[in-house]
Amino acid sequence: MNSQRSNLASTLHSLDGRSYGNYKQIRGSYEFGPVTVFIDRVQVDPFASPSKVRIRINRAEAGFPTDITTERTDRIAASDFLFRVGDSFLHRNDRRSVILGRPGQEVLERTNVVIDDEGLEARLLVNLPARGRRILGHQAADILTRDVPELAQAMFVHSNLSGDDLREHVQLHRDQLELRNRLGEEGLLAFIGNGAILPRRAGDSDLPMDSSAVAFSSPASLQHTITLSSGRSLTGMAIPRGVTVIVGGGYHGKSTILRALERGVYPHIAGDGREWVITEPSATSIRAEDGRAVTGDDISPFINNLPSGTDTRAFTSTNASGSTSQAANLVEAVEVGARSLLIDEDTSATNFMIRDDRMRALIPADREPITPFVDRIRPLFTRRGVSTVLVAGGSSAFFEVADHVIALDAYVPQEVTETAHELVGVSAADLTGSVEPDSAEVGDDSDVSAPRNPAEAAAETAGEVFTTPQPRIPTAKALRPSSKTKSAKAKGLGQVQFGKAFIDLSAVSQIVDPQQTTGIAEALEYMSEIFDDRVSLTEALAEVEDMLDAQGVDGLTGNRDHPGHVARPRPQEIAAALNRFRGLHLVD
Repeated sequence: MNSQRSNLASTLHSLDGRSYGNYKQIRGSYEFGPVTVFIDRVQVDPFASPSKVRIRINRAEAGFPTDITTERTDRIAASDFLFRVGDSFLHRNDRRSVILGRPGQEVLERTNVVIDDEGLEARLLVNLPARGRRILGHQAADILTRDVPELAQAMFVHSNLSGDDLREHVQLHRDQLELRNRLGEEGLLAFIGNGAILPRRAGDSDLPMDSSAVAFSSPASLQHTITLSSGRSLTGMAIPRGVTVIVGGGYHGKSTILRALERGVYPHIAGDGREWVITEPSATSIRAEDGRAVTGDDISPFINNLPSGTDTRAFTSTNASGSTSQAANLVEAVEVGARSLLIDEDTSATNFMIRDDRMRALIPADREPITPFVDRIRPLFTRRGVSTVLVAGGSSAFFEVADHVIALDAYVPQEVTETAHELVGVSAADLTGSVEPDSAEVGDDSDVSAPRNPAEAAAETAGEVFTTPQPRIPTAKALRPSSKTKSAKAKGLGQVQFGKAFIDLSAVSQIVDPQQTTGIAEALEYMSEIFDDRVSLTEALAEVEDMLDAQGVDGLTGNRDHPGHVARPRPQEIAAALNRFRGLHLVD
């Protein structure tokens, strides 16, 4: 036993039976052969947050190949692989006191395991054992001088790993990112590979369904093959930019395909079934959300001329209705750069989505302040370059404005666009138009065909439907209320505590890991130092993204030695939290 290990073990044995506060004596760093153990923070109480411990090994000792651990994106994938190795080791050996975190089906950039130029490091949380408030020093010695170094050896010594599995994990991640980049080049919103398993095991499980699941198979009319630089050739359904409507009977897979597209903004691990469900990275799920706060949104393209006289170009509410909240969710998504929207009829406000002919005849347009989404879905694309994938099971209203209509029958898709257009009387002459040049900055190309019906064309001739809104500028103290005395904190997957306020994110469906919620809390703290009465919300988000690209997720936490367990959120979800903060105030 080396001297440092012996010293740590001796100290812990000598502390056995003493009061818990004496654990603070073990703070410091200790060498265990090639592994260094850093005890950064010691919990003050057995019921307090766990102690923070890091394990690190230098590159020479680890022996990792440089060709898969040099590029930033490769390091993210390799770190994810090691994260999963470490989690498996801890559970296989029943090391319950040591917490590395639990990986999900997605590959996320995290603080749990990092690879840098000097070496490899894991950030652990360790519950130091006690009986009541007395130290169990002998058990603690086993944890810190045996279990933790063994974990490091299992994770970080390349010869102890399956080198082929690591390389395949990194290559899969490379290929998924390349395919995502290719979507824009080919005018696509998303791609679903043939053979994909989209159904999940249960409503509360993200694991793939067993062998009874129907494997995805593209309709011939939408089938597309992409060959990647690695030589991998992929064939599946290509969803072009524009308006795509997914229909079918109940329980036939409509919402399942939409949920897969929602998660397709993230890479997935091999065996998940959705490895080749790839969605453009800004795609945002939109729904109604009764009761949410709205601050200064321009919802006038959808809601205008309210009887109260309220100006909807800068609409504020502490308790938005279903239609108003869905309008706010949509314009907020577009504000922060969403190039495509994912919408399910089941979670939408009916009066926001459609207004049938009889209702239009009964209630004149000048007496109805809501312009339904069906009337705006095409100008949203032609004016702003924002595409939509919509699941519809109870209305044909969107057929005449759809580029593609896909019908699902027992999870098997067929394109039925021609039949759907015939049913609603859309002629070839109506299927003209294109994305206007001023939308090119939003999309990757500006020559996508776009059907126009007479009603929609008339709406556009009335004037600009989607003009660029005025930037929303939070006040300097927007995220620094006087009542806030503690840092923002995640409360599970769907809630952030910010001062005395709680931000409800339960309707933000593309948060896939509680560590992302922690990242959102950290991002709000970071932005609190950016807002100065001049910086807009979108400018602040761009600054956060630039910092994350340069420094990684550690940058959110001020590059603390041990930042805890944080995963990178998308700017769309950071914005969602800020927009739902009831204390948000804007510069007039």
